[in-house]
Amino acid sequence: MYYVYLLKSKKDESLYIGYTNDLKRRFEEHNNGENKSTKFKTPFELVYYESYRARSDAKIREQALKKHAQAYTTLKQRIANSLT
Repeated sequence: MYYVYLLKSKKDESLYIGYTNDLKRRFEEHNNGENKSTKFKTPFELVYYESYRARSDAKIREQALKKHAQAYTTLKQRIANSLT
């Protein structure tokens, strides 16, 4: 399985989107500061994830959320209560 996930920084409440084939490992890497783009925003909480059977589907979804404001905004509206 492949996962698209949304993390929320407990430090500054910023959001991060990514994808992986091992969600538990990747979450631990983020919280251990092993990712360049998120190391200064630890710790994180996992707010949301989607699962896919195909890597390509997960990658396309991640890119859509990162590059298309409407997709990102729609997701944030859908999970608004989880972000508070």
